[in-house]
Amino acid sequence: MKTSARSVSALRHDPLVRGLGWASALLGIPQVADPAGFARRLGADGDPRNRLVTAAVGVRELTAAAGLLGRPRPAWLWSRVGGDVMDLALLARALRNRDGRGAARTVAATAATAALTVTDVYAAVTRTAGSSPVELTAATTVTRPPEEVYDLWHDLERLPEFMAHLDEVRVTGLRTSHWTASAPFGRTVEWDAETTHDLPGQMIAWRSAQGADIAHSGEVRFVPAPGGQDTEIHVTLRYDLPGGALGRAAARYFGEEPHQQLDDDLRRFKQIAEVGEIVRSEGAPGGKRARGEFPQHPAQPLTPDELKEALA
Repeated sequence: MKTSARSVSALRHDPLVRGLGWASALLGIPQVADPAGFARRLGADGDPRNRLVTAAVGVRELTAAAGLLGRPRPAWLWSRVGGDVMDLALLARALRNRDGRGAARTVAATAATAALTVTDVYAAVTRTAGSSPVELTAATTVTRPPEEVYDLWHDLERLPEFMAHLDEVRVTGLRTSHWTASAPFGRTVEWDAETTHDLPGQMIAWRSAQGADIAHSGEVRFVPAPGGQDTEIHVTLRYDLPGGALGRAAARYFGEEPHQQLDDDLRRFKQIAEVGEIVRSEGAPGGKRARGEFPQHPAQPLTPDELKEALA
């Protein structure tokens, strides 16, 4: 992927890119200057093999620092991501071989490296030119008539109740709305959307306004199921994922699989439409708080005490 002179200039003045460049320099210098001492500070032995590996990692860090601080390109950011994966593998191996001595330092180093990996992936994805077009489709059947299911979905401000990554939807006009959502790697994105087609009881289609953080469009169709009592919901989403194919792969690696997200959203919508609430697992009544997800489970609704505890 080519990087223009203009984008190189932008990266050179990017605080996050420069910060990662200096982080590479600060990590690389002591690893090259004193590999045995650095290895011991990580809880590893200072034997010849560990010294050699530590020095090689230091050279890699200094090379990345030179690239990010001298002529930064997205490739240098992705090289840091690859290096992070290697470092985590080496630290995991060191933990397996520990006899108890230095284990606490190795665990701390592993946690710090994992946190730095998330930062590196975020920087690489958001600073990589280009995008990857994505089209998602999903379907489910709800035991409610199409008009009733349409009315529930048409209430846009209720969408965050079952769409885990939506923080807020605010209706701003007859056919316009403002959306706020959680994106991969801790980002928050906002955009204005316009309803392009609205056929009561049949279909709702929308698209993002010009200049949105992520250009996207979608539609949901409400089709009478055989027998005429239930409704088949067919959803299609289209959007461009920043970072190109590499960004899409990285998002999947870190648990942001778009297809699974959409399937989970529809399962939650089905529960709201059929029983009026999301049924949570007895083992985790509050859901996965870190990502705001609610695992589906054919359990009884929460008791008043459980509901109070989950909302505390």
